[in-house]
Order: sequence, then C-alpha cells, then structure tokens
Amino acid sequence: MNINWNSKVLSSIQPVIDNLRYISIDFEKLSKESIKFAGYDFEIKQDPSLLDDVDSFIRKTMLINTLNFAFTDFETSTKYALKEDKSTLSDTDAMVHQINLAISNGVPILDGYFMAEISDEIFQNLFSANIPMPMIKEKVDVLNQTGKTLVKHYEGDWINFINDGPRKLYADGEGLIERLIGNFSRFDDFSLFEDNKIYFLKLAQLAFWGLHRELSGLQLFHIEDMENMTAFADYILPVALEHLEITKYVPELKKQIQDGKLIEKDSIEEIELRATTIFVTAKMSEIINENRIDDEKILIPQLDFKLWTEYHGDEKPHHLTKTIMY
Repeated sequence: MNINWNSKVLSSIQPVIDNLRYISIDFEKLSKESIKFAGYDFEIKQDPSLLDDVDSFIRKTMLINTLNFAFTDFETSTKYALKEDKSTLSDTDAMVHQINLAISNGVPILDGYFMAEISDEIFQNLFSANIPMPMIKEKVDVLNQTGKTLVKHYEGDWINFINDGPRKLYADGEGLIERLIGNFSRFDDFSLFEDNKIYFLKLAQLAFWGLHRELSGLQLFHIEDMENMTAFADYILPVALEHLEITKYVPELKKQIQDGKLIEKDSIEEIELRATTIFVTAKMSEIINENRIDDEKILIPQLDFKLWTEYHGDEKPHHLTKTIMY
C-alpha cells in the first residue's frame, strides 16, 4: 500500500522535520534497517473468538484507547506492572488485563453511563499494581467526560458512534477520526509549532487500527482508507528508533531522558520526538514496501506494532511527558 504523504498527520509534521534542532535522522541507517525489516514477518493473526461478540470487542477497544496514557511514575520512572502466572504484564498490557478482569466480574465498565459516574475510589479498586496507576485523577476525569459525551449523543454506547458514519478515517468531516476528535476532545491530539498545527492523533488512530487489525480479516470491520494512518507517536517508538541508530539526540536531550527529567508537553523537544517517530516510520514503511511483493506490502501501523512489541517492556529510559494524549 502506498503512503499518503498528504494525509492529515503526515502533511502537518513537515515543518518540524524541516527544522529539527534536537534530533537528527541518519537516512543511510534508516534505509539499511528498513531493508532488513523487509524480510520480517508482519502477518496479522486473526482471533476467530471475536466473532462471538464483536460489539463488546469494539466497546472495549474504544475504552482502552480512552485510557491508554501514562503508565510510568514521573518521580521514580517505575513502570506500572503486575505479575500474572509466571509472566509480568506492564503498562498497557497490565491495564487491558485489569479491564478484562473487571468485565468478567460483572463491572459495567464498557457502558457510558458507568464511565460518566465512576469515582477515583472505584477506579483505584479496579486498577492497582506494583505502583498506583499514574495520573489517576486525569484518567478518571477523561473517563467521566467521555462517558458524558457518550450518554448525551450516543445513548451511552460506542457502537452508536461507530455506526454514525462511513468506515473511513476521513470523509469530508464525517470520517471516524474526524468525528472522534470533533466530539471527544481527549482524542484531539496536536501541538503548535511556529504557528503550524502539528497533528499526532495517537489514540484516535490507535483505536481504529485495533478494530481494523483484528476485524478486517474476519470481514467484520474494514477501514477503506488505511493509507492515511500513521504510526502512533508515544514514549516507546523513539526508544526503538534511537536504539536502531536511525535517530540521534543532542547531548542535552539525551541526558534529560536518561536522568528521567520531565519534557514539557508542547515543547520543541517533545514535538520533535513525536514528529520524527511519525516521519521515520513512514519512510521505513515506504522502503520496506519497495522491497516486498504487492500482496506482502505493509501498513505503517504494522511496523509500529512490531517495534512497540519489541521495546515496550524494555528497561531503556524513555522520555517523560505529563499528558493525556499518550
């Protein structure tokens, strides 16, 4: 599949890429690593059990991405994690496990009316691990506001939102992402850079990637314009790209990350970290596809998923930014 460099997110980041101050990109290394990745298996395995209750899967995916931010303690840099059987689940994986437990215990956590009224105390009872859930008050507030919007406009149900427009990310204002960021401010993820609006839309894109990834092969939910989707700019992918020596930080940024010092939201450093993630993964996907036959070409989120899976449990320090957007 071709990369749409004119898409909402990719086109918006170009002013940042053209004026990098804190991060450099090694294009020769980018090309070499991409050619290596061209030989990797990016196959997406479908889960036939999702056929049992597609609507619940959709509701859960939207809930996960409503809450999918900040899983590292900002004082100690300790990741939110819990032991399950003989394995350790960290950050998002730990939260998803606890959401599944809540559902199996009969907690109506997927219902907009419940979200709108959930308290700090109830939330803390549902989500506790090796450390208190980071940014718990912000998570409860996000859940309350999202629930209230669902109740007001969609009878408390994400399914009504999904069915209110076409299966496209962008469609003259009626696309899934357009309606999501228009109705739910917690998904409207952007920064201002020299009077330019730089779009990242991490959680909005990730939610619909989750639905497309798991359901399209089962002919249950197929997004028509996936060429418009980018990587999901977060904490983990910058670690992967620096480890691969595709990106390099100036010494002061490198030290700030290694020392666990906060990088302010909307700072030039944070904007560059996120914009280079989106740009580099798009370039890598383009080169990967040039080296694969047509029916094996990948989507950018497939590369994102491979990098995130490999590095999200890693102990390498990542940048820390207090934000509800990732």
